[in-house]
Amino acid sequence: MNFKIWLKAMRVPFLTATIIPVALGFVVALYDTGKFMWIKFLLAMLGAILIHIGTNLANDYFDHLSGCDKANLNPTPFSGGSRVIQDGLIAPKAILFVSLAAFILGGAIGLYLNYLCGRNVILILGITGVFLGFFYTAKPFRIGYGSFGELAVGVGFGPLMVMGAYYVQAQHLPFKVFLISIPIGLLIALVLFINEFPDYQADKSAGKRTIVVLLGKKNAVILYHFLLALTYLSIILLIAFKHVPRPGLLTILSAPLVLKAFLTSRNNFDKIYELLPANAATIGLHSLVGILLIAGFILGKIF
Repeated sequence: MNFKIWLKAMRVPFLTATIIPVALGFVVALYDTGKFMWIKFLLAMLGAILIHIGTNLANDYFDHLSGCDKANLNPTPFSGGSRVIQDGLIAPKAILFVSLAAFILGGAIGLYLNYLCGRNVILILGITGVFLGFFYTAKPFRIGYGSFGELAVGVGFGPLMVMGAYYVQAQHLPFKVFLISIPIGLLIALVLFINEFPDYQADKSAGKRTIVVLLGKKNAVILYHFLLALTYLSIILLIAFKHVPRPGLLTILSAPLVLKAFLTSRNNFDKIYELLPANAATIGLHSLVGILLIAGFILGKIF
């Protein structure tokens, strides 16, 4: 089997959704404690990436079973699944097997970190993350088929990962870490949200009641713009209340991408391919804002 096809199935470029929050959690812990344990960092990153890969593959498998991806006649680079099953490149059972293997390996790393850290904080966060990832599309819960999919993704790739990474490093978990994770959680939820616009018809025909399906595209894009604004308001408040150091204002450098996402989505929310620059800009925002927040904490520690 072609290795590149498996990389496509795993949707490797989207693993930044895991890399950013884990790195942020460790850097915040470094800022607070002055310590950075590389072995724990690498183990936590590997474990989280494996859970993410398991989630991506499980989503492909269960969306195949439901007929959701098959019903999508206009897949894009950002939506409609990896298409490896629909194109006959990998058998569905192979996708499921590798998904379960990734969950097991990621879970084993999580159990080891929980053993090292004690108090079962990592165990609780890890079980929650695996549950949200697997049952996002799997029965009986199929979280992504209801109106809580965006919330589940925001929590899973925001607070759960940032807090887990912080705890592995610092061995305690102040409430401010949850607050710091909010903008990252909002942005990854927005990535999913904007990617649901091209899938509107396919999701509707497959019985997916996403927020875009429930609200309709015209109203959903207003909510998208509101949440974009809320993301930056949350960062400003975090800096104002000294949970994020002043160099966190570097996030203002992402303004051109915000403007691109806003204008493109406002003008093309009801079109598929014309909307793609907004999809790309939202993904870029998640990575760029995450990197700038990480840089803000590092600069805050240095100066």
